[in-house]
Amino acid sequence: MKRALALIFGLSLLLPATVSAAPLQHVVLAGGCFWGMQAVFEPLKGVAKVVAGYSGGNALTAHYDIVSTGLTGHAESVEVTYDPTRISFKQLLDVYFLVAHDPTELNRQGPDDGTQYRSEIFYATPAQRDEAQTYIRHLTSAKVYAGPIVTKIEPLRAFYPAEAYHQDFMAHNPDNPYIVYNDKPKLAALRHRFPHLIRN
Repeated sequence: MKRALALIFGLSLLLPATVSAAPLQHVVLAGGCFWGMQAVFEPLKGVAKVVAGYSGGNALTAHYDIVSTGLTGHAESVEVTYDPTRISFKQLLDVYFLVAHDPTELNRQGPDDGTQYRSEIFYATPAQRDEAQTYIRHLTSAKVYAGPIVTKIEPLRAFYPAEAYHQDFMAHNPDNPYIVYNDKPKLAALRHRFPHLIRN
């Protein structure tokens, strides 16, 4: 018995040590209708999951019909879960600010009007907050946009997934007129501007 244990123990010393994977991180981003936001972030390398939902209000009002009134404090948002060893937070910000939406539109986005369509980053860590603030300062000093950037930066308090019919809406409804006119051009812009970030 002792000899068997010694053999097993000896073999274990020869086996390579397991390398623990880096923990996934997440951030919640708001920038207009969550249909297009979800579709833009889902194909990115290193993004494990994107969920459409609501953030900024409370659980009782996290329902589409109520959020649509613009009176709940919620913004239509996406929760992006990502592997920081494969895609950086800065690269997510590149896509967010330069493809996914127009950060100069106040409480609206394209044809959608109301505070529920505002531009906002709900950060999960102080490092995300600091990097987002630095990124906005860079865009402003570089005069990337003609108007001021109105994106809010607030701590993430809660995220509530939207109803099932909102999840992967573009994938399920590619010919929907809203999708064709407002969201498919964003995917085209993503492929043109950041092809290296898209999964094969």
